[in-house]
Amino acid sequence: MLELAPGEHVTFGRGPVDLVLPDLSVSRLAGRIDAVADYWTISNLSRRSTYVVDTPEGDGEFVRVPPGRVRAPIPFELGRVRLTADTGETASFLVFAPEHILLHPDAPGREWETAPTVPLDVTATYFLILVALCEPRLRDPLCGVVPTVPEIIIRLAHLGLGRSAVNFHIDYLARVKLQVRAPERPVRPDWRRAALVSLALRHDLVTTGHLTLLETRSHILP
Repeated sequence: MLELAPGEHVTFGRGPVDLVLPDLSVSRLAGRIDAVADYWTISNLSRRSTYVVDTPEGDGEFVRVPPGRVRAPIPFELGRVRLTADTGETASFLVFAPEHILLHPDAPGREWETAPTVPLDVTATYFLILVALCEPRLRDPLCGVVPTVPEIIIRLAHLGLGRSAVNFHIDYLARVKLQVRAPERPVRPDWRRAALVSLALRHDLVTTGHLTLLETRSHILP
């Protein structure tokens, strides 16, 4: 087992690397894992193999990491990296991220003993995306604008997220965390983002106090 502190990284592949995967179809330097606070990123350094990261604890959630993708953020506390080649799956390994710890607001330094109804981690990337989605309504309750994916990418530019990463986190919020339901009739393309904003604000999952996360971590859109 390899242990990483935030800011550290390991390489994996057939070798010479930190984590050796003894399979001839795996690249010598197949990829890299970076530890970032309480989550991690993966870089696919192969030329033609797509990697898949899923979680044994989830309900089929997974992330595809195409060749050449660098520092793709992974939201799973327990993730399984699957390397594939022309013949199919060849190797896999597990990554354990730090468990998210919440402190009781009235007792600093003490662990929260009960889980909230909707367990959202305010330090996670998906939560920052949710705050960015809610920002226009938080600043002006009469505003009907829902930020687009490109606007979120600009708003959270410090994270270096691409369109696929933002879409993944939005989908993760909608399907797993907040479990929004698709309407029966056809609706506008941004129905999922609008539903997340409506649900988050209706239940005070995101408040004006959370806007400071955006102010201290990113630039404000004009």
